[in-house]
Amino acid sequence: MDSHLYDLTALTNKGTPVSLSQYKGKVLLIVNTASKCGFTPQYKGLQRLYEKYRHRGFEILAFPCDQFAHQEPGNDEEIAQFCQTTFGVTFPLMSKIEVNGPNTHPVFAWLKKEAPGLIGESIKWNFTKFLVSRDGTKVTRYAPTVEPASLESDIEKALSA
Repeated sequence: MDSHLYDLTALTNKGTPVSLSQYKGKVLLIVNTASKCGFTPQYKGLQRLYEKYRHRGFEILAFPCDQFAHQEPGNDEEIAQFCQTTFGVTFPLMSKIEVNGPNTHPVFAWLKKEAPGLIGESIKWNFTKFLVSRDGTKVTRYAPTVEPASLESDIEKALSA
């Protein structure tokens, strides 16, 4: 496994590979998302955070995942359409991935290792959030129930560090 987040790559929802090294120097919020989940309205709060802090070096990366109760059944194009139409999402949406098990995406393998949750390294549900410091060394994990707006003070601290 790669030793640093910036060594990893992911696919955008359009299938284009992107190196996470392009986010060096930014505060990242990485979230596993789903379109048919009770937490789906959090997309609205995530978009608000993105609009408020983007100009200060804040980026959100959403990774759709269908591993929890089949709550992300669509393909990448359908997911993007839903997010843009329903919530006005403008932050990067990545290609659908797995966050647990043998096919865990390397980004989530790294995040889970850096910030294990209450049930070990597994992701418990959709909308688990990881806040990554500008230098990629500090990772804070938040449960799915944590509303995006309640992350503001931590985002402010990370942006000021």
